[in-house]
Amino acid sequence: MTHEAAGVPTTRNDEDRQDDVQQNEAEPDAPEPAGPEDAGPEDAEPRPEARLARAVQVAEQALIEFEIAVETFRVEVENFSRLHHQKLGPMYARLDELDALIAEARAAKTGDPEDERKAREARAVVMPMPGVDELFHDWMDTDGLSPEAAAMLTEQPVRPPKRVRPSEEARRLYRELARKAHPDLAQDEVERQRRDEFIARVNAAYGRGDVELLKELVAEWEAGPVQPPAPLSESEELYARLEWLSRRKELLTVLAKELEDGAIGSMLRMAPDDPDQLLEDIAEQLLGEVSRREAELAEMTR
Repeated sequence: MTHEAAGVPTTRNDEDRQDDVQQNEAEPDAPEPAGPEDAGPEDAEPRPEARLARAVQVAEQALIEFEIAVETFRVEVENFSRLHHQKLGPMYARLDELDALIAEARAAKTGDPEDERKAREARAVVMPMPGVDELFHDWMDTDGLSPEAAAMLTEQPVRPPKRVRPSEEARRLYRELARKAHPDLAQDEVERQRRDEFIARVNAAYGRGDVELLKELVAEWEAGPVQPPAPLSESEELYARLEWLSRRKELLTVLAKELEDGAIGSMLRMAPDDPDQLLEDIAEQLLGEVSRREAELAEMTR
């Protein structure tokens, strides 16, 4: 039997080769891997302006968070100062009065000119001649009349802060409003002015720890106009924005340093977790001092 008879040809004739060529030409070629020039828009590198815009957005949010922290601490310093004066002022005045009485009793007993001089100095501390600063103390602030002074002049009830640190609910509402309505998010001067005025009301309510008013302000802001997202700025404007944010942060850093290094800020650092208790502790110490000096005066005047 030959190979041909078995059906297994040992070679291929020209007709078979021609059929294979026609079949290969009819079948489409397999797709080649896409090159960089075939990449779609979603795979393209972001524009430099887009990356810069993202950097501006991140810087804005970081600055807002920093301002929230500084304003929170400023409110605590201011409230601590007012409550310190309100709660402990009478005790300090009593101590000054007792010091003067003790010095006067000692001078009357000894007749020593030096003791008499000390007695006069102690009495001068109790009854100083008021100056301009003392006359207007707590009446003026950076915005003009303080809220307490304005309320007194208009015969409205004065609403002092209840605590050094506003409640957790007040702090939560304040942060929510500050993040949404912060003036640094404004894209034009008109919007900035609107936000400035609104945030001033938010700060005043937060300073008093007025939770109900803060809730009303949240509802007011949510009902207000929604600003459309800002269009992509050109790189020069974005760089200028970054520079402004940097300068603003520098100013806030200076303010934060002044608050921390001040007398009240230093006292607050002694009890960062419970500043209200710190006032109570100081009051207890002062009451002890008052008792000791009253006993000393009673002993001298027997």
